[in-house]
Amino acid sequence: MSFLQNPAVIVEWLYNLLVGWGLSPALTQVVLYVLGALALATGPLLWVIFLIWFERKAVARIQDRLGPNRVGPYGLLQPFADVLKLLTKEDIIPAKADKFLYWMAPILALAGVILLWPAIPLGKGVSGNVNVGVLYLVAVGTLSTFAILVAGWSANNKYALLGAFRTVAQMISYEVPIVLSLLVPVLLARSMNLQDIVAAQDVWFVVAAPLAALIFFVASIAEVGRTPFDLLEAESEIIAGFHIEYSGMKFAMFFAGEFLHAFTVGVLGAVLFFGGWRGPGAEAYPILGLFYLWLKAFILYFVIVWVRGTFPRIRIDHLLDFTWKFLTPIALVVLMVTAVLDKVLLPMGTGVRALGLLVANGLIWLVVQRWLQRLEKRLEPPLVAQPGQYPVARYTPEAHAADGD
Repeated sequence: MSFLQNPAVIVEWLYNLLVGWGLSPALTQVVLYVLGALALATGPLLWVIFLIWFERKAVARIQDRLGPNRVGPYGLLQPFADVLKLLTKEDIIPAKADKFLYWMAPILALAGVILLWPAIPLGKGVSGNVNVGVLYLVAVGTLSTFAILVAGWSANNKYALLGAFRTVAQMISYEVPIVLSLLVPVLLARSMNLQDIVAAQDVWFVVAAPLAALIFFVASIAEVGRTPFDLLEAESEIIAGFHIEYSGMKFAMFFAGEFLHAFTVGVLGAVLFFGGWRGPGAEAYPILGLFYLWLKAFILYFVIVWVRGTFPRIRIDHLLDFTWKFLTPIALVVLMVTAVLDKVLLPMGTGVRALGLLVANGLIWLVVQRWLQRLEKRLEPPLVAQPGQYPVARYTPEAHAADGD
């Protein structure tokens, strides 16, 4: 059987090779585990190099700029030039910083993203066989939050500490709608194993639960701290926030973790709601399944980049109101409706269940729209002053001309 049909062939070949060199079977198994972990960690880290270049070019085009175009063809070598620059920059450690925690924070930030990948199914039977995969994702995802808290506290800087406080307010708040939205594919698949969730998507879960997919996507962008939710590093208010005292490669590790985390959100969205590695021929050729997963994840990642290049940063109070007063209540309603309808529609077949849940999501969205329209009318200032109120100043071209300006 060829490698394209069964990637385990190369593992068997390595196993036989190492045993033939005189290693014991137990030691050989340990070596294979280490090599697998290195491959799984190295692949995403190398992919970050392309992501940095792509995002800079894409945002430049969105904002009518050129982006990197000098170092190498199309600026492809610019990330390598940036790495060389960061390696040669002076590494400064604040005099009163907690040096051990100061060093550990960027490592934890990057490790928190890398540790998500062992649970991700890359193909049929390829990685991702964790019985409580969704619970594992939620648990490991908090490691990045802890790393930012450690970075802000250990640097002994007020601005960095304020950025860490914002981490507590923002990232933990947005964990609530993320967890609620994750429960929807778990309900539909009857399993927390990501391989089982992918296998259950004869009809993509985004069809049956589009609101849950949208909530997961938006809340994940906020948890990563990307625009328009990048309050953790608001340059105009807290001078870059939690990583203000970091330079050189420590600074680069935070941003490598951010770029990789954004792409990982795309991978998780593809696995949970867009069928993961499933596609024509993916059952017979797992490598083809890996291509399908990468393509779906890259499309979702492009949407994240598009959002970053389009929307401005929002205020911290608006950011928290958005999750507690909007996303979380909708996520609770979607979860309850999905649980009830899934139980009722399950005997009728996959297609009928997906159609019924889609209609229910549409009705929920219509109710939300009506609620938002009423809220907007209630908050709109009156055109004519009511008794006891001051008149609302309105700009008109006639008033502007009358002022003589």
